[in-house]
Amino acid sequence: MKIEQNKSLKSLNTFGIDVAAKYFTEIRSVEEFKELRGDRRFSGEEKLILGGGSNILLTKDFDGWVIRNAIPGGTITSETETEVILRAGAGVEWNDLVFGCIEKNYGGLENLSLIPGLVGAAPIQNIGAYGAELKDTFHELEAIDLRSGAPVKFNAGDCAFGYRDSVFKHKFQGQFLINSVSFRLAKLSAPKVHYHFRVEYGDVRETLGEMNVQDLSLKAVSDAICRIRRAKLPDPKELRNAGSFFKNPAVSLTQFKVLASQHSKVPHYPQEDGTVKIPAGWFVEQCGWKGKRAGRVGSHKTQALVLVNYGGATGQEILEFSEIISRSVKKRFGIELSREVNVV
Repeated sequence: MKIEQNKSLKSLNTFGIDVAAKYFTEIRSVEEFKELRGDRRFSGEEKLILGGGSNILLTKDFDGWVIRNAIPGGTITSETETEVILRAGAGVEWNDLVFGCIEKNYGGLENLSLIPGLVGAAPIQNIGAYGAELKDTFHELEAIDLRSGAPVKFNAGDCAFGYRDSVFKHKFQGQFLINSVSFRLAKLSAPKVHYHFRVEYGDVRETLGEMNVQDLSLKAVSDAICRIRRAKLPDPKELRNAGSFFKNPAVSLTQFKVLASQHSKVPHYPQEDGTVKIPAGWFVEQCGWKGKRAGRVGSHKTQALVLVNYGGATGQEILEFSEIISRSVKKRFGIELSREVNVV
């Protein structure tokens, strides 16, 4: 285990923000973390757990200890005729997990294909896309209390999952290192499994038609979603970004009716709680920000919801640009946009 000082984080966040950490360590096991806690400098420093860096905006140097979670591994912990419980290390690439499950014909994660990041960050954000969320297949997670070093398990209720939200973004923010996450997945190879493919959201069904898919499969759904995402979202390796910057707001039915009376083609998705979810990108685009650029920062030309670093931008520049967009949406529509990206 290597402890580095004044470590550049530029290559470790998808926005490519050039800031530094006072101390930096990458850990690959619980034992290495225990060793790290034994360092006399550790207890007195603020901590930041860093995964794939795909959902974070760093606005300044971090005057503390950045721990990059790279714990590997994956195993079946229990199995029945129709389902498996799969435990994955927090440092596993999310897409490696998804595509591995598809190869094994384990259903549940296919709609979350091509989401960047690591497994350990997925429950913090309750990642979701195309009609599915992590909470749909979540079984439990194992974590370590950063202060005491004690192991703790969290079930779904403990995590208090919400829309791109969990207890780890509020009550327990920065208090735990997640070392593994377990998922309950369907065995599509089993004869008694009647699996429901989620293809109603967005362009998924239309894309499956364009692909001439006759019989649904995990791979076909995943391939369709990958095709959609690649067409709409810039690759952060080519154009620095952190995916969707804002959450899709949910408005009351009354608010939606007023909005629809003024904009008949507003895209919308009724929710079980009676609210109506509207894509944040639609609001951003209606306010004229799609494809607009301010110096080294801009809104992407094909997906207004994605803010991009065109090269050399600071985190503060991106944050200020996002706040200008938020204010314009608030002024025109009376809608408050909430950030999906975590600002540090």
